Amino acid sequence: MTDRESLGSQSLDLKRLVEACTRRDFLKLSGMSTGALATGSLGAGALLHSEPARAVSTNARIVIVGAGAAGLSVASRLNRALDGADITLIDRREDHYYQPGLTLVATGVWERSKTEDRNARYVPSGVNWVHAMVEEYDADNNRFTTDEGETIEYDYLVVTTGLELRFDQYEGMSADRIGSNGIGCVYDNPDHASRTWDMVDTFTREGGKGLFIRPPGAIKCAGAPLKMTMITEHRLRQHGMRDQAEMHYYAPGDGLFSQPDIDDFLKRHFPEERDINIHWHHTVKAVDAENKQVTFESEEEGEYTESFDFLHIPPPMSAPRPVRESDLAEDSDDGWLEVDQYTLRHKRYENVFGAGDICGVPIGKTAATVKAMVPVVTENLLDVIQDRECSAEFNGYTSCPLITEIGRAILVEFDYDLNMVPSFGFIDPQQQHWIPWVMKDRLLHPAYNAMLRGRIS
Repeated sequence: MTDRESLGSQSLDLKRLVEACTRRDFLKLSGMSTGALATGSLGAGALLHSEPARAVSTNARIVIVGAGAAGLSVASRLNRALDGADITLIDRREDHYYQPGLTLVATGVWERSKTEDRNARYVPSGVNWVHAMVEEYDADNNRFTTDEGETIEYDYLVVTTGLELRFDQYEGMSADRIGSNGIGCVYDNPDHASRTWDMVDTFTREGGKGLFIRPPGAIKCAGAPLKMTMITEHRLRQHGMRDQAEMHYYAPGDGLFSQPDIDDFLKRHFPEERDINIHWHHTVKAVDAENKQVTFESEEEGEYTESFDFLHIPPPMSAPRPVRESDLAEDSDDGWLEVDQYTLRHKRYENVFGAGDICGVPIGKTAATVKAMVPVVTENLLDVIQDRECSAEFNGYTSCPLITEIGRAILVEFDYDLNMVPSFGFIDPQQQHWIPWVMKDRLLHPAYNAMLRGRIS
């Protein structure tokens, strides 16, 4: 029996899920066949989008930059909500990746093919798709230049570019290092995740010293480094190699997770129940791949070097260069799009909105956040087109199915105030349980695809 066949036998079937739910809860869950589940989490109010009674008539030129989860979802919604608008999507990328599934690829649970798709399946008919990337924004004049040399003007701009992995912030490190010399990184694409699984599989069968890094600053899916650590530890136990391995987690500050209850849980769980050593206030300075060494900067120890057999090393992340070097960026090194955290409208350019990872908001760079942001952006843009004040507000909703081991997870959902906002009463948001695992493994991907078509509110 292969690892994946074994995992399939461990995943509890949907009959048990039904038995655990009230009828009302199950009606929410059973909506997965029509896209009623949210992405990356379930999310309160994750129901089918009901169309407006009548489309808004306008000849406005609307440009959406970025064909990721946010951009495709915004394009789908606006395409249905507007009559006569000229809607253009800017992105060269043909491939579309289901990024919430990359941790499952990187730990041997899924084949990479489950996360691979094509953007052409989701770009709505009637939306102009320009196969190029933005090179330079000129927000003062409502235009930008592409890397093909074309100048495109707009009346309204929606920025959904996602973020950029900054491997250049680590001396000696690049994406090419992933999948060799014991180095892994789950982020960005299925190839990275697949190559990371090769390294995880070797480490969990041979043992040694495993180093797991959480980079400084805002990052996509801040739970991913934690999930990679815990699932790798579980893989070691499955192979009977836990006593032959050291596990070390390096945090840039004094916390593991932004939500306080989960942070407290992890601070106990890592050292006491999993024998995972936590190192506070550490940042990576350099990687020597050939000699399997990492140089750290620590508040207490200064600069020093550690050896490794396996290294999971997500890089710092920032806005893509064209945004962070433009007038659209907030005043920070990371250059996130400067939007009001509630309306998602730009603070200085009133005809510009943002959705997804690019937004400079306090928390939330997850697919679940995209699911919550997109209806706010589209509703507020419709308001502005009709000369009304923005009426919708984003409450900071984000979620993480925090996988603690294969077959168990914690469904963490919270808002800007870091308050838990659980969607289902039968799931304790502070306990490990099999139901969030089933959701992550089986239910959320179809809902994500429905979101791309603008079918989830």
